Amino acid sequence: MLGYIVRTHGTKGELTIHLDVDYPEEYEEMDSVFVEIKGELVPYFVERINLQKQSKAIVQFEDINTIEKAQALVGTALYMPLDTLEALEEGQFYYHEIQGYRVVDQQLGELGTVKDVYAQNAQDLIAMEYQGVEVLIPTVNEIVLRADRLNRQLLVNLPEGLLEVYLDPNAEAEPEEDDAD
Repeated sequence: MLGYIVRTHGTKGELTIHLDVDYPEEYEEMDSVFVEIKGELVPYFVERINLQKQSKAIVQFEDINTIEKAQALVGTALYMPLDTLEALEEGQFYYHEIQGYRVVDQQLGELGTVKDVYAQNAQDLIAMEYQGVEVLIPTVNEIVLRADRLNRQLLVNLPEGLLEVYLDPNAEAEPEEDDAD
């Protein structure tokens, strides 16, 4: 995901977008984006983009020239065409490509399958299906080691106790009873 449309800007169809990327300046020259509308990716051509501070930008899409047309796009997700994505180094991955990969832990072996990736403000999380339960794996380098594209595997080193938190229904702290009578 490239980002999302935050709100309209002005009355001529401009939109404020949040770029959920490490280096927003790399997207200053983008020609097109996909906007997710009702589960479908719809291409939009960028007439102009003006980067702001804190990963924000003002964008004008071709054929979006009224506030009403712009308002219909507020809250939607933005994606880059796949052919514009940079090639990654060995072991690195884009979130969209690891869905369906088998998760393999260094100690425990094969665990489950990547179902989704949740991009959060504080920490992105990989959702894995494990023994019928969704387990969330933080996307930090010490835990998510690399992607093996050839074997469609995501190699991880899960912290001790992570799986038990999701599997043990008594994992929540129960209040201790007061022994004083």
